[in-house]
Amino acid sequence: MGVFVFLPLVLPLTAWPVARLAEHHLHPRMATWLLTGVSGVLAVCSTLSLALLMVVGTAQLPGNPLPDGWSDPEVREAVPYDEIAGKAAIPTLILVLASCARATWRHRRVRRRAGRALEGLPATSVVVLPDANPYAYALPGRKDRVVVTTAMLSTLTGPERRALFAHERVHLTARHHRFLLTVQLAARANPFLRPLRTAVAYTTERWADEEAATRIGSRRVVARAVGKAALISRGAPSVPLAGFASAGPVPRRVAALLGPAPAARLWPSLFTSAGLAAWGAAAGTTLSALSSANSAVTLFVILKAATPL
Repeated sequence: MGVFVFLPLVLPLTAWPVARLAEHHLHPRMATWLLTGVSGVLAVCSTLSLALLMVVGTAQLPGNPLPDGWSDPEVREAVPYDEIAGKAAIPTLILVLASCARATWRHRRVRRRAGRALEGLPATSVVVLPDANPYAYALPGRKDRVVVTTAMLSTLTGPERRALFAHERVHLTARHHRFLLTVQLAARANPFLRPLRTAVAYTTERWADEEAATRIGSRRVVARAVGKAALISRGAPSVPLAGFASAGPVPRRVAALLGPAPAARLWPSLFTSAGLAAWGAAAGTTLSALSSANSAVTLFVILKAATPL
């Protein structure tokens, strides 16, 4: 096992270059899938490595319920600095699991509260709330719904309203809440993955912007609607769900919409900066998976040999 058990804890750093480059040079749909997949795999490998370290650390504690053979020198030699790393992994893994559980609970609580706020209203796909605060968001569930306030609609023209509804429907049909939850949990599992969480929050909005522009046939209308919604939403209470004027730098979204549509390439060329970063992130992710798998198999063999029949 050796030092390989530590690699998944630091290899998320290899994904940092692709986070920023993916925002600028990849199609938002591809960037979202790539960054979310990389985040999920790296987070699982990182957590598995912590679990392996915790097994070795727990075996060194007096009064532990594990077999005595698991504290033999052969087991300790499988992990460099076993006394420090093994024991430090115990509270770290507990903290990671507690943080992920809390994030999942908060995500479900927000959706439940938003759903309860709509009880008694017509079960339509679009819900208009009589609220002086301008906001709009997509609420996934058994029946997906787009929620928008009268204050938001009153400031938009007819084409801009169509852009808003198209944008929110893309969030629902593409299940963007799953991407966002995945990268949020990944960032909780390993803080080195936080830049990818920020990048996915932006690329999902860009994905919805581009799809909305295609559906209504005008990138300029979507850009105008995004900019106007952002201006009137200043000071309004934030909604922790995918929303029209939230998540991601609005000026960058508007500038991207005023430019040419991004090319929907399946994978960037290796001879470009985006391609080099994407291939580097893929290589780091593969190495992390192989390292954690190697460590898990090695430790399993060692513990099996050290366990009395």
